[in-house]
Amino acid sequence: METITTIADLRARLAEHRRAGKSIGLVPTMGYLHVGHMELVARARTANDIVVASLFVNPLQFGANEDLAKYPRDLARDQAMLIEGGADFLFAPGVSDMYPRPMETVVDVPTLGGELEGKVRPGHFAGVSTVVTKLFNIVQPDRAYFGEKDFQQLQIIKRMVDDLAQPVEVIGVSTVREADGLACSSRNVYLTAAERAAAAIVPKALDEAERLVASGLADVAKLERAITDFIAAEPLAKPEVVAIRDPETLHTLTEIGEKPVLLLLFVRFGSTKLLDNRVFNPKTAKFAKVA
Repeated sequence: METITTIADLRARLAEHRRAGKSIGLVPTMGYLHVGHMELVARARTANDIVVASLFVNPLQFGANEDLAKYPRDLARDQAMLIEGGADFLFAPGVSDMYPRPMETVVDVPTLGGELEGKVRPGHFAGVSTVVTKLFNIVQPDRAYFGEKDFQQLQIIKRMVDDLAQPVEVIGVSTVREADGLACSSRNVYLTAAERAAAAIVPKALDEAERLVASGLADVAKLERAITDFIAAEPLAKPEVVAIRDPETLHTLTEIGEKPVLLLLFVRFGSTKLLDNRVFNPKTAKFAKVA
């Protein structure tokens, strides 16, 4: 695997492969990789001749009260994982490479980006859309891979690509989970041992929601309250967002009918916020006891 830090060098290296007619898959990351990221790399490896992983902690998507410097970083560890995963290139630019001067151009999807996480993190998704667009312009991939754990982000990127006719296929990859069901995330390293044990309430809440829907609960407000109370029963868990939405538009719903619905959770443990979600079909929702 070759590690490249400048836009010009990456473009030159990829141009050789593009001229040879080879397909290119991109896995954008902010580093500190985990098995979820490696599943994205594996999916890219199976469908493309060349796999590029990018590693860039993007300052545009961090708010004024969010600690950009605290975000975990370990380039050597990430390189070793990507070599084992079969990536061909790691693009690891610095901020001065990606943003040699303050950005005047912003790519925003304001309706989707202003909902849910976007409400509590204004400007976050504009930062995501802008950096992803820049990465698409640099790499010019045939396909790009994103985890479904960040469901709102995935929907925003899909809409952005569609609206701007960007020539890339955006592929969502199912969330990879740890043994107790917790979604793999770079944020999990921030949890204390007690918080990590308590965090199992998050995937359990997804199961509980599906159980309640299967039992016939269709009122969205009642379901959201029930899941909020279910999570809050864990003393270390603070549910910040419990939202039932349309999975494509992220619009609010009042009743659950026959169409699939999305449950989005943002739950805080100490200073760490965990995200999770599930799309389930009311017709096939599982009526299972939650342990």
